[in-house]
Amino acid sequence: MTTNAPRPEILRYTAFSSSPEGGNPAGVVLDATGLDDAAMLAIAAELGYSESAFLTAPPAGLGGGGKAGAGAGAGAGRAYTIRYFSPKAEVPFCGHATIATAVALAERIGPGELVFATRAGTVPVAVTAEGGTVRATLTSVEPHTEEIAGADLAEALAALDWPAADLDPAFPPRIAFAGARHLVLAAATRARLADLAYDFARLEALMHRLDLTTVQLVWRESAGVFHVRDPFPVGGVVEDPATGAAAAAFGAYARELGLVPEDAVLTLHQGEDLGRPGELTVTLRAGDPRVHVGGTGARIV
Repeated sequence: MTTNAPRPEILRYTAFSSSPEGGNPAGVVLDATGLDDAAMLAIAAELGYSESAFLTAPPAGLGGGGKAGAGAGAGAGRAYTIRYFSPKAEVPFCGHATIATAVALAERIGPGELVFATRAGTVPVAVTAEGGTVRATLTSVEPHTEEIAGADLAEALAALDWPAADLDPAFPPRIAFAGARHLVLAAATRARLADLAYDFARLEALMHRLDLTTVQLVWRESAGVFHVRDPFPVGGVVEDPATGAAAAAFGAYARELGLVPEDAVLTLHQGEDLGRPGELTVTLRAGDPRVHVGGTGARIV
């Protein structure tokens, strides 16, 4: 951003809750045309949210063109380039900031289909409005999972101060990807999940080495209901209140390991332990490798 350039409008929205006091807050800049990387990072650091989203015009071939922002029209004008910054660095994909941005756009240009070009790939988002509540559902890039080396798992558990015996043996530790990489670890009890006091620097170092965005900690309440928490030290945040990218990765993980049916709707509760309850809906469809993550959103005044 040049010295004389006007400061863009910075919006604040929460995702995965219809209440501003719930879910995960994100900064949203609907027209970041005049911002360079340093300016976007500075705004994200100033806001202090786990991520902030910045929109510019879409790349050639994605649909339309022209200036991003609240004045964008329908049709081709509903495609955008989106970038995500934590207070420390850019991240390739962020689910909750995508949902927050989609809700912010819907309030200005109406519900409908959006397309976001992210560093991780193209992410469509469907937005609906009913009874004054706006709901957005993103479709992830194609996901995959991979095993984690024993030494790396031991280091993660040591950083978390989780004994291996506290893991749920039905949920093998894996690294899962659906736009960003997350280490999935399942707690055997809700009490284990609730007791989160980890070594920030130690976990951050491991996550940088493994290129992880968060650690997805889960506890299964019932067949389709889970409680989750996401340490996020690489973003400069102790814990993310509601994590759409990790929810997508977890859906892919659970399906690939046969822990849920190929056709399934999962409910993930997150943020309760932080006093910011949110709800993420993860939809899996047979024959569709991608994962669909939806939730409500609200503006933070």
